[in-house]
Amino acid sequence: MRGYRAGSGVCNSRPVASVVPAMSHFLASVRTGAWVGVDAMRVNPLRTLLSTLGVVIGVGSLVAVLCLGDGMEQAARTQIERVTDVQTVSISARTSERVDGQSFPIRDYPIFTPVDAKAAQTVPLAEAVALQMAGTSTVDLPETGKRRQTQITGTLSRAEDFYHLELEAGRFFTEAEASRGTRVAVVSWLLARDLMAGRAPDQLLGRTVRINGQPTEVIGVLAPYEGERDGSQSAMVPFAAAPAMLPPMANPRPTTLVVRAPRVEQVGALEAEIQGWVAERWGKRSEKVQVSTSKARLQQAMQGILMFKLFLGAITGISLIVGGIGIMNVLLASVSERTREIGIRKAMGARSRDILLQFLAESVAVAGTGSAIGIVIGLIAAFGITAIIRSQSEAGFLQASFSPSTLAVAALAPILVGLIFGTYPARRAARLSPIDAIRHE
Repeated sequence: MRGYRAGSGVCNSRPVASVVPAMSHFLASVRTGAWVGVDAMRVNPLRTLLSTLGVVIGVGSLVAVLCLGDGMEQAARTQIERVTDVQTVSISARTSERVDGQSFPIRDYPIFTPVDAKAAQTVPLAEAVALQMAGTSTVDLPETGKRRQTQITGTLSRAEDFYHLELEAGRFFTEAEASRGTRVAVVSWLLARDLMAGRAPDQLLGRTVRINGQPTEVIGVLAPYEGERDGSQSAMVPFAAAPAMLPPMANPRPTTLVVRAPRVEQVGALEAEIQGWVAERWGKRSEKVQVSTSKARLQQAMQGILMFKLFLGAITGISLIVGGIGIMNVLLASVSERTREIGIRKAMGARSRDILLQFLAESVAVAGTGSAIGIVIGLIAAFGITAIIRSQSEAGFLQASFSPSTLAVAALAPILVGLIFGTYPARRAARLSPIDAIRHE
């Protein structure tokens, strides 16, 4: 059967079936070269050990650095999500505008409702949506007589998941409490400490405080975070109950929708989608809606993550290059020691390609063996180092982590290095003349 070229009306002169024997011969050469290379490694265990050792160190360093890098990046992302708003897009109403340097109030601006929050969840990149009504009000505890000006935030249920809040004691308000506007509150650790006047902050749990004169039961106390001891007091209440707990305003109190992106890198794309959604939902009134992000802090976070990845890439690249140079040096020594063997093989019919495949197979075998050992050592080192760091510091959030992509890179990169650094010794061996090789002493 011959290959046919469409539209020409003639057959190709080269039989298609001839490709099959050529491919079979190539695979046979690969198998032969691999077996000879592996056998040479077995015959020379010390040389194999030395060449493998460089790869083990390189791959072990690679895996350890990648796992530590994955864990540190994950910890950094967690901290960014928890204490900053760089991963969110805010949708707020424009309540004023500047004309010729003067500020003028805007009338009839949109007031976002839970219905709008539910509709915002349909935006493709919206991972979660929160609705806020914020203002400053007085909170006092009649039992101790303590009174504090406090930032009050009305929000929907499950806000603890959206804002990654941790509770010292108690619970967050439920969806039923949020929809009914039940007078309950979750207060910050600092506010609880001040209101309790020296007693444990969690003892405020279950007591009734007055927010703007409205009796409100404290159902939760947030866990303290680093730097909060000198921070501001705050309390979270159900969105429906917030208007009564905040001082009245001449105009309707503005509300804010906050939409979170799945990853920091997707904030820009989410912002574009939100702008389209706002234009479609509010039409001409969309001019009174402002979509914003923390672009400056977002760029800093993105730049920090990029620099961190480049730094890790440079370190791992050096580790692999060191291992690859070790493979090349050992294989060059092997070519010099086995010159007569190469000459005899060529005299018996081995082609240059067979010799080339033999040394490449040996290089890949060395790299593969070192890769397997190095992956195990690297994983042990990464988790051991993070355990020591956690035991000697307060960085309990730091955990070693590895992803399938990390293991894939750790497994494939050494093989690629073996091929690259094994090519020169293999080509040098393949170019030897049979007569000169046999006469070599």
